[in-house]
Order: sequence, then C-alpha cells, then structure tokens
Amino acid sequence: MLEENLSKRQHMMQKEPTRSITYRLPEKLVLELENESTQKGISQNVLVRQIFEKYVQWDRFSGKIGMIPVPKGILESLGVELDEKDIDEIITLMFPVIKDTVLFIKGDYDLKRCIETLEDYMRSSGMNSDHRIEGDMHIFLIQHELGIKWSMFTEKLLTHVFRNFLPDKELKFQTTDTTVILSVSLGSDFDEHDYHTKY
Repeated sequence: MLEENLSKRQHMMQKEPTRSITYRLPEKLVLELENESTQKGISQNVLVRQIFEKYVQWDRFSGKIGMIPVPKGILESLGVELDEKDIDEIITLMFPVIKDTVLFIKGDYDLKRCIETLEDYMRSSGMNSDHRIEGDMHIFLIQHELGIKWSMFTEKLLTHVFRNFLPDKELKFQTTDTTVILSVSLGSDFDEHDYHTKY
C-alpha cells in the first residue's frame, strides 16, 4: 500500500491552551453523547471537542457558502461517468468557489489558508487525510474511496491549487482508485496553520 512507503515525521498542529467550562444539557443529549463516546472508544471530552471543532472549522460556514451534504453512493455513481473533459470543466467552475470559500472562512487567500480549508472540508466530510514532512518534502495524503475518476479529479484539483501559488514547483503524485498522495518541496518550516510565515 502507498502509505507503507511513508515512514515520515507527522505534521503536527501546535498544542493550544485549554480552558474548562460547564454547560447544562438535556439528560437525553448527555446519554446520547455517553453512548457515542463508548461506541467510538473515546472519552466524552474528546467526542465533544471533535463536535465543537467540526462546527467551528466547517459546519457554521457550510450553509452560508451553499454547501449541501451528498451521499457517498451518489458521488461514486457520478464519478463513473466522468471523463477528463468533464473533470477539467468541474475544476474550472469550482476554482472561483474555492477562492471565495477560503476568503470567507479564513479572511484571506493564499496557499496556507487554501490547504487548511481543504483539510477542514475533508475532515468534515469524513475523508481520511494526512500531512507528513520529511526534510523539505511535504506529503499530503487523501483517502476518498470514491473510485479512480475522483482520484483523477483530486490530483487535478491539487495541481490547480499549487500551480496557482507556486507555478514552478515540481509536484509528484501517487494515485490509486482510493488514494492520492502529493509530494512537494515546501521547506521544513512550512506550516499551513501559521499564516504569518511567508514562503
């Protein structure tokens, strides 16, 4: 598997300070949270934090930017019919929307904010994604499990995003019908969560 070849340092977000707060919730809701945390094998605190993070990073914006959830089966079915021309047309239509979305959610538009917004979207959509670093190389992994056409779409979309900001950077892809891995040299100090570092 592609991921087995990647014995890299994990890209870690900085640890943030925490603060304890108390909320009063209906007992039924508390019981549902207890059951869910037990089923997932995580603490209630971790579950509630995940729920809040998803809301703050994505859900509170999704309605405002016109996002609607689409069942995975529908996307898989649509992907079967896509050809290269269709994929190019979708990306051409999507790119201004991506730019507007990044501006709206992050307050500015650059590569770091664009990457972070895509990561937020994938997390909220239930897709597996990861960012690893080896020296100057950054490895972005996306596991969508939607078929080869959506892998082609993902590869072209990432190419479009990176070419928009770094037109001369070499982009190396490994692609299967479920996974896309992009390797690109961005420097060991590149961090998409630090908007103040210029590259």
